[in-house]
Amino acid sequence: MSLQLRSACVLFLLSFVLPNNRARAQKSSPDAVLDATQARDLKHQDPMWLTIRDHLPDPATATPEKLEMVGDVLRARRFPEDAVDYYVFALRRGGDEATLMNKLGITELELRNIQAARICFQRAVRVKRKNSEGWNNLGAVEYLDGRFGNAISDYTRAIKLDKKSATFHSNLGTAYFEEKDFRNARRQYEIAMQINPAMAEHDGPAGVTAHMLSPADHAHYCYEMARLYAERRDEANLLHYLTMASEGGFDVLSEMSADKVMTNYRKDPRVLLLVRNAQALRSGREAAAVSKSELQPLPGAEHP
Repeated sequence: MSLQLRSACVLFLLSFVLPNNRARAQKSSPDAVLDATQARDLKHQDPMWLTIRDHLPDPATATPEKLEMVGDVLRARRFPEDAVDYYVFALRRGGDEATLMNKLGITELELRNIQAARICFQRAVRVKRKNSEGWNNLGAVEYLDGRFGNAISDYTRAIKLDKKSATFHSNLGTAYFEEKDFRNARRQYEIAMQINPAMAEHDGPAGVTAHMLSPADHAHYCYEMARLYAERRDEANLLHYLTMASEGGFDVLSEMSADKVMTNYRKDPRVLLLVRNAQALRSGREAAAVSKSELQPLPGAEHP
C-alpha cells in the first residue's frame, strides 16, 4: 500500500475519532462553557493568531515538509487544534506517516484526547515498528489511562530500541512505581540519572513524570529519589528530596531505620530538623528556628 493510500485510510479513521473524541470531552466536563468550535474561535481572536493567519500556506499546494513545520509552529504558539489540521494536511500531501502520527498523538494528548492519541501512537508503531519515540508515547497514553502493565511493556520496547534515553528509563521507573515495584522503579531511575543527572527535573510532552503521581505516591517517590542521591553522595539533593518527602507526609525516619543506604542519615541533625519543620508545616505550627545551614552533619553521615 502506498504512503498516500495508507494516509488516506488513517485520515478516514481520524475523521471519525478525533472530532468525536473532542465532543465527548466537552460533554463530560460539567464546567465546560464553550464547545470546541467556540473555544477555537476565541483563540483566533488572539493578536498572535492574526499575525500567523496571513502567512499560512495553501494546504492544497504546499509541500508536506512545509505543512509539518507550520503544525510545529502552531503547536508551539499554543494553537493545538490548528496544529492538528496542518499535521493532517501534511499526511494528505504524503508526509512521513510515522513522524506525523507521533506529532498528532502528542498534540491530542495536550488536548486531553486520550483515545485519539492512543490511535495515533498505535498507528505510528505499526508503520515503523522500530519507532522508539512511538512506543514511549504509547506507554505514556497507557500510563495516563491507568493501564500500568501495558505502559511498562511499551516503555520496555522503547528502551530496547534506544537504551540511552533518560526519559524512557524515567518513564518506565514511574510506571513500575505505580505498580508498587519499588525495586525495579529505583533501578530505572538510577539508570536515567546515570544517563542524565538532571533526570529528576525532566518534564515534557513525550513522557510522563512523577508530577502525575498522587500526593502520597509523590512523597514516596521523593524518598526514593533521596535514596538514589544518598548512594551518589549528593547531600544537597538528598536533603532536598527528603524535605519534599517529609512535607508530603511520608514517614522518612521510620523508612530510614530499615534502609541500609539511609540509616546513617537517620540521626543527622539536618534530617531531624527537616522532619520537625515538615511536621510543623503540616500541623500549622511555626517551623523550627534553627536553619539547616547552622547544623553540621554527623561524622558517619558523609559516607553512607
